[in-house]
This record gives sequence, C-alpha cells and structure tokens, in this order.
Amino acid sequence: MAETRLGYSGAQIALHWTVAVLVVAQIVLHDGMVAAYAAGRGAGAATESDLFLADLHVAFGIAVFALALMRVALRVRRGAPPPPQDEHPALRMAARATHFALYALILLMPATGGLAWFGGIEAMAELHGAGKAAILVLVGLHVLGALYQHFYLRTDVLRRMLRPER
Repeated sequence: MAETRLGYSGAQIALHWTVAVLVVAQIVLHDGMVAAYAAGRGAGAATESDLFLADLHVAFGIAVFALALMRVALRVRRGAPPPPQDEHPALRMAARATHFALYALILLMPATGGLAWFGGIEAMAELHGAGKAAILVLVGLHVLGALYQHFYLRTDVLRRMLRPER
C-alpha cells in the first residue's frame, strides 16, 4: 500500500488535466463521430469534416484509455491524499463513489467505443452512447464537488490538483 500523501505529484496532476481536456474534446467531437459511424453502417453519407472529427475522436479515445491506465497505475503505486479530516462521512462516500465511477468510465468508454468502431458491435455503440450521459453527470458532480470544497467548505481539495506536492 502506498504511503499517505498530502498532495498529488506533478505526474498525477498532468495526467488528470490532460484526461480532463481530452474528455471534453471527446464530447465536442461526438457529433462528427456519430455521423461517420452512421455512414459506415449505410445510413447516409459522412462529410470530410465528419470523417476528420471521427478520426480525432478515435485517436483521443485511444489516448484517454492509455492515460487512464497510467493514472490507475500511478494511483496504485503512489496513492492519493486523504480527504479533509473533518469531512462528513456522506461527502467522503460520495467522493469515493464518484471517483471510482469516473475511473471506470474513462476506461470503459474507449473500450466500448473501440469495440463499436473497429468491431462493428452495435450493442457496444449503444453502451458507449449511454456512457456519454453518465460521464457528463459524473464530470459535473466532480466539478461541483471540487468547487463546493473550495468555496464553501474552504478545504485544500481543489488546490491539491493545481500544484504538486513538495
């Protein structure tokens, strides 16, 4: 088990924000991907723009998967800082559940997307589509939780993800 940390490492912070930017990009690129996927299944024609956006979506999805694996390995090896000492048990449980679900989704979304795109497995495409709504909700909860911790509870939770542990 990793020792208790007061903050995150520079690598953990860089991976967090890189994955965050890529996930937001995936949401933006989604419509082009849907159009290209539909065209590949014989439902209309994809534009060059749709195909370009689809290629970016696939490339970014592969990057998210690889970076998520690195995040998990680093978290297992290095650990994470504990929640604030006086944090209510319900908030602690909500944070733990949200983080677990986010990690699961940033691994499952590229896997289901890859199986849909490269394997032509329609059930994976449907699961991938449902995952989009789930990841939007979880990212929203994650952001709101960090802002709540920072501005209302006045903890260092958000600051820990902005500057590395020294």
